[in-house]
Parts: sequence; C-alpha cells; structure tokens
Amino acid sequence: MNAPPTGAGHPGTAPSLADLARWSGGHKHTSACSTWPTPKAADAGRGAMKAETIAQRREYRKNGLNLPDVIGGRPNPEWVEWLMGFPPGWTDLTTAQPTTKAGEPVSQLDQTGMPVDGAAVLDEVAAFIARYVAFPTEHALTAVTLWAAHTHAAGCFYVTPRLVLDSAEPGSGKTRVLELLNLLCRNPEMTISASTAALFRLINEKPHTILFDEVDAIFNPKNGGNYEDLRAMLNAGYKRGATIARCVGDAKAMAVQRFPVFSPVALAGLAGNMPSTITTRSVTIHMRRRASGETVQPFREKFAERDAAPLRERLGTWVADVAQVLADAEPKMPPGVVDRPAEVWEALLAVADAAGGQWPDTGRGACEYFVLATASAPTFGTRLLADMRTLYNGRDRMPTVELLEALTGLEEAPWADLGGKPLDARRLARELGRYGVGPTPIRDTDGRPSKGYTTYPTTGNVGLADAWDRYLPTVSGDSGDSGYAAGHGGNRADQPSVTAVTAKGHVTDAAVTPLTAVTGLTRHVTEVTAVTDYSGHARPRAGEGAAA
Repeated sequence: MNAPPTGAGHPGTAPSLADLARWSGGHKHTSACSTWPTPKAADAGRGAMKAETIAQRREYRKNGLNLPDVIGGRPNPEWVEWLMGFPPGWTDLTTAQPTTKAGEPVSQLDQTGMPVDGAAVLDEVAAFIARYVAFPTEHALTAVTLWAAHTHAAGCFYVTPRLVLDSAEPGSGKTRVLELLNLLCRNPEMTISASTAALFRLINEKPHTILFDEVDAIFNPKNGGNYEDLRAMLNAGYKRGATIARCVGDAKAMAVQRFPVFSPVALAGLAGNMPSTITTRSVTIHMRRRASGETVQPFREKFAERDAAPLRERLGTWVADVAQVLADAEPKMPPGVVDRPAEVWEALLAVADAAGGQWPDTGRGACEYFVLATASAPTFGTRLLADMRTLYNGRDRMPTVELLEALTGLEEAPWADLGGKPLDARRLARELGRYGVGPTPIRDTDGRPSKGYTTYPTTGNVGLADAWDRYLPTVSGDSGDSGYAAGHGGNRADQPSVTAVTAKGHVTDAAVTPLTAVTGLTRHVTEVTAVTDYSGHARPRAGEGAAA
C-alpha cells in the first residue's frame, strides 16, 4: 500500500506525523492515530463535506485511482471510507480517541497489549547495558541509555546530539558500548572505515543510527588523510533538515543532488584527535579500563542479541507512542546549562521527562555532571587566557617581556616548548589577537615605557578582562580586581575607553605628581577630578567603572 512521500522537516518547523511514523520504525499504532466512531444511519447526512467535494471523491473512486492507506502518519480518510463502505465525507465527523472500560485513553501498548511503562523500559535498558560495561560514573550510563532511546524518534527533535566515547588507552570499553548500542538503537549501522560518499547514500536511503568506531585513526592529522567532508557531514547532520549538495552523474547528465545528513551518530576512538567542532555538539564520555575490583558479564553477541531484541521492541513501541509528546517537548534545563550545551541535552531530557519515574532527576543530574562539573579540555587559546589570568592575580597590566618569562616558567604549561621553541612575543600577539586583545604601550612598575597587555580596554584592544569574561568560566572572587569585573569586560557602553599612552617624550612631566606624594586611590573615592597617574594613563572619575 502506498503512502505519499513526505519530506524531512525543515529547521525551525515541527516534524509532521509522517516524519514521526517514519522515524519511529513504521509503528502506525501510535496515539496520534485516532479512531472514528461507528457510523449510524443518521450520520450519512451529517458530514460537513460540501456537495462538490463529495462528488469529487466519488469521481476519484470511480476512476479507480490508487488510494494510499496512510497520509501524514494517520489513516487516510478516503481509504477508510472505501474500505468500510462508509458514506463519502463521513470521516469529517469528530474523531474519538480509543479508551479503556474505565474511560482512560489507550496508549503505550506493547505487542502483548499491555501498557509500556517508559521508566521501567529505560530501567531495563540501563540494566542490560550495565551487565557488560563498567562506566566511569553512573551519569555515563544514564547518558548512553537516554541516547539509545532518542534514536527511535530522532526525527521528533531539531537536534540529535553526537555521542563521543574516548579513552587514553585501548581496551577501555568504547567498542563494547557501540556493540550494545547496535542491539538497542533504531536502524543501527556499525562501521569502522565507511567513506563519506557511502554514508551520504546510506542516510539518504533511510534514517540510520551511525556507530563509528576507531575514528581516532581518521581524524589523526599525522595520517594526512582528507577528512573534511566527513567532519562537515557529522557537523551538518546534527540538525534536522540539513543537507549537503553533491554533483552526481557523468559529464553529460551532471546534476546537483542534496543528500539529507540528519542522523544520530556515536563515535569511539582514542582521546586527543576529535575535532572540537564535533565535541561541542556531543556528550563526551571519557572511558577507562576496569579497575581490579570491577567485573562485568562476558559478552557473547548471540546471547546478548537474544536478550536485547524484546528490549529494543518495547523501547521502540514506547517511544513511538510518545513521539508527539517528544516533538512538542521543551524540557527545563538545569541552572547554568545554556546555549549549545542546552541544545545538545534537549532531546535526552525530553526522553527522560516522557519516561517519568526517577529519570527526569537522573537525566538532569547527568546533564549537570557533563556540562557543569566535568571540565572540557581547553583549547590552545583558552589555556593561554587561563594561565594569564592566574599570573595577573589582581594586576591591571604586565609588560610583554615579563609576561613571557612568567608563562614559560609555569612547570605544567606547554609554553616553554611549542614545537621545539618557547612562546615568543609574535606568537603571543597572534594567539591573543583572535580574542580582540593586543599589545599596547604601557609603563612598567618603574615608570619606564614598554609594550604589554592590559586588563582594561585601550584603542584597538578590548582588554584581557573582556576575553576572560567571554571565554573562561567565572571563578569565585572575580570582583574586578584585575581590571573590570567579570561580566563587565570589553568596550561596552558603561565603561570608559582608555586611549593608549603616547611616547614618553610627549608626556608633560609637569602634570604628573611625583610618586612619593601620591596617596593610594581606591574605587571608593567619592569625588576626584580626572588626573593622569604616574603610569601615564588617564583615570576616569570615581564611579565610572575603571579599575583603581
């Protein structure tokens, strides 16, 4: 029986019921499929159809056209009328949801006709996975369980988060997790070295869950491979409706084909080579080898597959039944989880909320753990900013020479050996320039002019405080002692813009009060006039927000 083709949803739009049915494995017995009441003789004239529409339907049938049985994930009204012999237009009557004898809506029925408890089935899935894997934390088990469940209705969500499993050494359980997901997910495709073109066509054929093992070999820059197409596919396929255009056919019949790439993806490999554009779209679990006291059940695929089959069926049935609930869900995020991390966790928390029981709490506990409690590996730039924030320790400027000496002297930092040579002034300026921070003329502690970096903004320089505020986590005690307060960095309307000092020969020394005669200023001075301090910087009036 034919159903008219339905396109994938577009970004920003809710998925159609056809999409939900397609992504839920073809289950048509969802709660979205209402049933019509038994017709009565009086119903023949009660339809709301216009006469010309009824005539069109009769002509439609008389011509013998093929009627699809399902449209938009629901029984086709015309097909139902034809099958049951109902009067044309009768199905325009108000539909009714099936109910039990007690009047409760019938939903979430498994193959035995018994209701499927979402929390119970997730509990069983988690227990099944835990039989074979010793995760580093219970939150990792929660995340994997919710991720497996979300693959059965990935089309309900605007985003399908990537699941990344990495480890410092082989033999840490990464592949085992993929093997278990291969038994539990919807339409799994486990692969090691599939080409990007093959994955395009695989996902285009029908929605798959891609389980990619040994990706560290693909993304290792030492191998010199061209993985940009694969990385682009994994990045774009994170959001529903995404496509990648490719030319297909020979030279005479060349055409552009847009391949849909939206699909759940889990990736496993050794740590260190995964592109940051992928990890920021992922829930990343750092696997570890089992300790001597940790034991798991031996994995035998034929027995595990036997045990997983009914679990997968029940999981798919339950998810299909709550598909519309998942599509409409707007789960509440834990405090502090915003922007990209909130986007990543939305689908998983929607599944947790739909399941009920303890899952809403355990799901948010896992979200807080991976987003807030587990520090992600810093990039080269953010590591540099963090070390500079530590070194400044309340100072508002530092000469470049002194700063480089302090950075290269940090024992556990990489700055003393970057490809065989230490960090120099040119590399420092290039790295900080990406954040809008640049060297500026300053005076050192002895009053001598030099080049260095300030926490406050100067001409062409947003200041280190702005970069720390935007790219580093807030630290306790951040009260603006090192420039402007955290949360108030950068060239913003409520801050003065300080112009860089001119060369020493152009400073009017007569206007500078000798250092020994200066009384220390604080931010609590109530009324002072604009003065030029001993370092040559113009100080704003009290209350204008400058650091003392």
